[in-house]
Amino acid sequence: MGILEKISEIEKEIARTQKNKATEYHLGLLKAKLAKYRAQLLEPSKSASSKGEGFDVMKSGDARVALIGFPSVGKSTFLSLMTSTASEAASYEFTTLTCIPGVIEYKGANIQLLDLPGIIEGAAQGKGRGRQVIAVARTADVVIMMLDATKGEVQRSLLEKELESVGIRLNKHKPNIYFKPKKGGGISFNSTVTLTQCSEKLVQLILHEYKIFNAEVLFREDCSPDEFIDVIVGNRVYMPCLYVYNKIDQISMEEVDRLARRPNSVVISCGMKLNLDYLLEMLWEYLALTCIYTKKRGQRPDFTDAIILRKGASVEHVCHRIHRSLASQFKYALVWGTSTKYSPQRVGLTHTMEHEDVIQIVKK
Repeated sequence: MGILEKISEIEKEIARTQKNKATEYHLGLLKAKLAKYRAQLLEPSKSASSKGEGFDVMKSGDARVALIGFPSVGKSTFLSLMTSTASEAASYEFTTLTCIPGVIEYKGANIQLLDLPGIIEGAAQGKGRGRQVIAVARTADVVIMMLDATKGEVQRSLLEKELESVGIRLNKHKPNIYFKPKKGGGISFNSTVTLTQCSEKLVQLILHEYKIFNAEVLFREDCSPDEFIDVIVGNRVYMPCLYVYNKIDQISMEEVDRLARRPNSVVISCGMKLNLDYLLEMLWEYLALTCIYTKKRGQRPDFTDAIILRKGASVEHVCHRIHRSLASQFKYALVWGTSTKYSPQRVGLTHTMEHEDVIQIVKK
């Protein structure tokens, strides 16, 4: 019995088991087994396979965005519209067969956009190069899920299921659970909140399934067994996702309005070039990037060349971006902008910068 058969057997059993107090331990164990088999499935095969054409693209620019979707939803058209790269687009499925990169220039930042081949159902098991597509998506900062507005709901649930099964968690935060395996002393279990979905017995059962008999577990929030399994496995990727509904020129106005009001969703039309500017604004928000401008003493700030950093970056990060030895020679910095109480304010290395601040660094 192969891994795929085992996975489908467990999925069938989970589907036919009623959810109640008496079956929660059984379901917890099944979920742990399922996560284990899925992890085995993702491991590359030991046998030496023939060396194929490389798929991933070198990371460049300030951030990386992956375009994921079913074949023929308009990913290549979107890439050609947004960037200067021309990705072949045609009205048949699987026009794009490999990863095509492009660069969006927006607010002084270079955002790398990856046009990935279409995903089909069963991609997580390796159908239609699905594994390679999802592996590239794991390295991105934000995922744009392209959906056909005429059949969006079905596509969205299928894609979420595929990404979920390979350990990508969309628009979720990491569970606040402290977990540390130990050499001995059994399992010590504590929680700072009232748990409604997990109990000590269930946690022990799940840990035993993973052959962990000595560990320290502390729940700081009410988490489900699935989230606890994610913490044990530890290779999950939590990333923001924008659901983009394309081809809105083919559906009614009421349907467009309904889709646009859904959380994390944007409606566009690549054919008629509708709403693309709003999509860029949303993408910038999701990437959480900040522009910081530098200034030399006695001169005006240089607004042509911004330093692009992540939100929450400190003066030390700015120093490292300019030159790696600058932080060691740093005396103080003068900052103008919204992160200071008055302009200019004299700050140290730990000061947090905000969007469009101006900085002047003084060396020792």
